[in-house]
Amino acid sequence: MSKTVGIIGLGIMGSAISRNLVERGWRVIGFDIDAARTAELAQADVTIAGDIREVVREAPIVMTSLPTPAAVIDVARAIAGSGQPPRIVVELSTLTIADKLRFEAILSEAGHIALDCPLSGTGAQAKMRDLVVYASGDSNAIARCADLFADFAKQSADLGAFGNGSKMKFVANHLVAIHNVATAEAMVLAERAGLDPKMVVDLVGPGAGGSRMFQMRAPMMVERVYEPATMKVSTWKKDMAIIAEFAEGVGCATPMFTSTQAVYTDAMAMGLGDQDTAAVFEVLKKTIVTEPKSGSRK
Repeated sequence: MSKTVGIIGLGIMGSAISRNLVERGWRVIGFDIDAARTAELAQADVTIAGDIREVVREAPIVMTSLPTPAAVIDVARAIAGSGQPPRIVVELSTLTIADKLRFEAILSEAGHIALDCPLSGTGAQAKMRDLVVYASGDSNAIARCADLFADFAKQSADLGAFGNGSKMKFVANHLVAIHNVATAEAMVLAERAGLDPKMVVDLVGPGAGGSRMFQMRAPMMVERVYEPATMKVSTWKKDMAIIAEFAEGVGCATPMFTSTQAVYTDAMAMGLGDQDTAAVFEVLKKTIVTEPKSGSRK
């Protein structure tokens, strides 16, 4: 297989993936409408394309990592109208199933193969190749992408029918939403109890009460530094709305997930939208303020 790949969308995830692939011998053809991003990645030996048509002309496999459904559909149309031979187009973004199916329909009509392959992991994990690819769609195309996935992720899986990748991502992010807020609540509790927060991170993280989100975000909460963001609160709110719609569509009650939504909404109201989701600590620190019961210690 040619070790040339196109990446459309060079944001937090796309840029980290691009750098890892270049380090592993891939020729990466990148495109983004943000000139600052492209300039930075040009310095990291990513070949910057002038437009989407150039990406599709040069790369047999193209990955898209984009912020909005509108951007994804616009890119699908541009690829479909490129006049290039059939390409495998790997869609990495978190979107509704309906948007993913629309993406697939546009590309398949033009003879391309679309794969639904959202990623489990944050931007920080992407830098460390600590991602999981939830691949779904044409199995032969997924098999052709195996070496590509292995060079920027720790694990990938063929989940069958197109759309199953997104469904798996929704389940994973359902837990991430809960674990992140649970981590913030636990860290506020530890602080109120007078424990050394750094010792809490060191001892709780590896224990039965720990989680990947605790290990990643509790240290940020201790330092109260939420930039640079590996997942912005504003982006996460968009993803949560997608998960809520999905859960309702399959008739599944999600009381714990639902209860976390207000915390992220409050974070937005506090002006934390561009900060990492670990910033929910600031919401709970502000709201969980009660006087200790009589006879107890602070």
